[in-house]
Amino acid sequence: MATIIDGNAVASAVRERAALGARGLIERGVTPCLAVVLVGDDPASASYVRMKERDCEAVGIESRDHRLPAETTQAELDDLIDTLNADPAVHGILVQMPLPGHLDAESVIERISPAKDADGFHPESLGLLVRGLPGFRACTPAGVMEMLTAYDIDPSGMRAVVVGRSTIVGKPMALLLLEANATVTVCHSRTRDLKAVCREADLLVAAIGRAKMIDASYVKPGAVVIDVGINRTDEGMVGDVDFASVEPIASAITPVPGGVGPMTRAMLMVNTIAAAEASVARP
Repeated sequence: MATIIDGNAVASAVRERAALGARGLIERGVTPCLAVVLVGDDPASASYVRMKERDCEAVGIESRDHRLPAETTQAELDDLIDTLNADPAVHGILVQMPLPGHLDAESVIERISPAKDADGFHPESLGLLVRGLPGFRACTPAGVMEMLTAYDIDPSGMRAVVVGRSTIVGKPMALLLLEANATVTVCHSRTRDLKAVCREADLLVAAIGRAKMIDASYVKPGAVVIDVGINRTDEGMVGDVDFASVEPIASAITPVPGGVGPMTRAMLMVNTIAAAEASVARP
């Protein structure tokens, strides 16, 4: 039977580390601050924002809540981001995705100051990752790497397969695993014989947004399986991995819920503390 990778436990340890950083900043007269922007009333987004705000309170980060109506225009959202960029008391900015369809998400991501890119989505952050230079890492992939470290799973030399090529999970996940000396394959909807490619993986990361798509037929016995998916179904929240069929053959696996999700929020805390530290270091 597989080792169950407990994201809640690892996230708790990461938040404790962030809280130490927050206390150190506060002792120096700097209160780390994360501005959270939510446009519209999507229930899932609102719930996620509330959890992030609770995390901020637990860590010692001030959370500034900006809730805008769904009818907010691009110009109004841009003006708010510009205001937050210019506010020296705000160290991190998070605009909750997805945005209403009439708003340009990519433009919003690019408008956030790279120095306040708490989500790690800005093109500059991704470029630093590509070059192997220090910078903000996208929270979900960074959280996966933290979990692997916590469970003494070293990707070095492994065949890693990432199913999904989004710029917020799949691509940065592949780059972080490559940086950790894994041999990485990125799969997507056009990949031929996807099952065969996945079965080559010592480490399989599912980030495709399809409920329970990855079953035992995709998994090599003994593989480490990381489930990034969050799918709301009639039976509740499930991942991209069919946990019941995969868990008996994997060596380690993340559950949904309680796996990658808590780590995403924990790494947001880490990025916010890093942004506040960097602001103190700047002349």
